[in-house]
Amino acid sequence: MSEYKKVESAKAELACTLQGEEWEKAKDSAFRKLASKVEIKGFRKGQAPKHLAEKYISHNEVLLDAAEALAQSALEAAVEEHALTLIDRPELKVDELADDKCVLTFVCPVLPDVKLGDYKALNYTVEEVEALESEIDDQIADLLNRKADLELKEDGEVEDGDTTVIDFEGFLDDVPFDGGKGENYDLVIGSHSFIPGFEEQLIGMKPEETKDIMVTFPEDYQAENLKGKETRFTVTVHEIKKKVLPELNDDFVKELKYENVNTVEELKNYTKENILSRKKSDAQNKADNDLMDQLAEITEVEVPEAMIKSETDSMIQNYESRLMQQGISLAQFLQITNQSVDGLRDSMKDDAIKRIKINLALGEIAKSEDVSVGQEDVDKEYENMANMYGMPVDEIKKYVPEETLKDDLRMQKALELLKK
Repeated sequence: MSEYKKVESAKAELACTLQGEEWEKAKDSAFRKLASKVEIKGFRKGQAPKHLAEKYISHNEVLLDAAEALAQSALEAAVEEHALTLIDRPELKVDELADDKCVLTFVCPVLPDVKLGDYKALNYTVEEVEALESEIDDQIADLLNRKADLELKEDGEVEDGDTTVIDFEGFLDDVPFDGGKGENYDLVIGSHSFIPGFEEQLIGMKPEETKDIMVTFPEDYQAENLKGKETRFTVTVHEIKKKVLPELNDDFVKELKYENVNTVEELKNYTKENILSRKKSDAQNKADNDLMDQLAEITEVEVPEAMIKSETDSMIQNYESRLMQQGISLAQFLQITNQSVDGLRDSMKDDAIKRIKINLALGEIAKSEDVSVGQEDVDKEYENMANMYGMPVDEIKKYVPEETLKDDLRMQKALELLKK
């Protein structure tokens, strides 16, 4: 038996009364455990009669151990009884401890009270998009550029867009510096992969020509000794290659092996559909984000620190995963950016609070609009996930528990209602 009382926006008390057969069994079990450790002269350890062991065991200790043994199951039952969501570990208080009963009070951090604004008046507009002819032409031109061949220029000179094979060595105050030397390096002129001013000064050079060029490193350059410093590079051009673009015709299109795309006209339509699809997706995402921003603005809630910590922990974990995909560890990233984990957490705090507000608001909308998720919805989503990741449904369920999936689907349904 338990009683629920909200004491603050994000704090509640659960008073659990333990009595009757359950309490008697817990006391008996606690006594036997304590008695098993008692040593009395003339008896083996833990084998003394109960009436003798009682003289060596504190009755209050028996009651406390019994209460402790029942605390977790009492909490779980009370949380289920009152359909609570705990957001942090509760604090336990023993309010009454007697032979006939025990009263435990759990001070529980729970989801905070949420005050929704007029969410039905929010504006949701997805911008109309189109694929411009210039965009189609630019994308096809980029495709031709990527499929271009490189042709050696025997007697020509370096021009913008050419690929050069160079040796270079950098000098600071006529002394070579670390990282400033390269041999047979492929450099595309106009790629801006070198520091500003370097590539431009190679224009006009001929094969096997050597030249000194002067450049100034940016003020924000990563090497401290080179920041803002003027340096000299000795550069030798070995080869110059120019791009030869393929001709845009049906044969070129067929070589691309795009499904059901065999002519130039079909390539243009294919490109147009890709541009439209991307723009529609971007417009949809922008409309969704705008709606979420509006929802956060009209939602009043005092977000507990425990929820902020949990959300920022999740954000950092996701960020770390993305960094690892790029071959960078979180520790390396923090070193490069001269940050600490706490600093990164602080930079994410406002975004974390907004995310929490949105999720809490969607939860309230789902409650207000009586949004429900049936087993059919759950099964269908598991099937979708299995197809997406190429895994059996049973395997997906190991990573995504049904209750978690139900909560996600409930939020999605609330969002769809909000859009309408």
